[in-house]
Amino acid sequence: MVPSDADRGLIEDLVAANHILCDQGVVDGFGHISARHDKHPHRFLLARNLAPAQVSAADILTFDLDGNTLGGDTRPVYLERFIHSEIYRARPDVMAVVHSHSPSIIPFGVVKDVALRPIFHMAGFLGASGASTPIFEIRTVDAESDLLIRDAKLGAALAVSLGRNPVVLMRGHGATAVGRNVRQAVYRAIYAEINARLQAAAMQLGTVTYLNDAEATRFTAGIDSQIDRAWNFWKMRVAG
Repeated sequence: MVPSDADRGLIEDLVAANHILCDQGVVDGFGHISARHDKHPHRFLLARNLAPAQVSAADILTFDLDGNTLGGDTRPVYLERFIHSEIYRARPDVMAVVHSHSPSIIPFGVVKDVALRPIFHMAGFLGASGASTPIFEIRTVDAESDLLIRDAKLGAALAVSLGRNPVVLMRGHGATAVGRNVRQAVYRAIYAEINARLQAAAMQLGTVTYLNDAEATRFTAGIDSQIDRAWNFWKMRVAG
């Protein structure tokens, strides 16, 4: 095995992100987060097939955009690495990808006519594009799938559903969030989960007033400069 030539700080953030997402209830024994390689844009970093809470720097592998491991590492890898490879291929602006089975989000991917929309400012990114959060329906690509993104064809279709959005729901499966770096992707995955929980609760009370496009866009533009505040708190919780 050849050690990765990726920036050490990037690998440290990726390891911390795995632990944070588990601590925040976005992932459990399943789910994964990747980062685009800082020196080779057509490669990405992703842990070997391991529960997120157990990931260490030694578990981070390098992949090409066909989902192949590089450097001679033969350890088992995630079946759904094509989620990451095809989003990186389709979205040059994306530097990190989180895939989860985020529990509060699942209902919004399976109930028709109930879109996931920003109910509070911290999740303004869900509405900053002016469109509701898209849902990937795997049956339109493979009617006999087991819902997993097992190959490049399914990964490419998911990337199409994601479009220019920060989050895409996956019917009967989970969600995928992207960001311009690891910290932003983690922020979005966590607050999408919180927003889904709050939205479901508010809908039981009555008619919901959502953020409008302007509110969502304005807050999202400002919060990006404050993400490290949340990141450092989350990282403190999983330290040691």
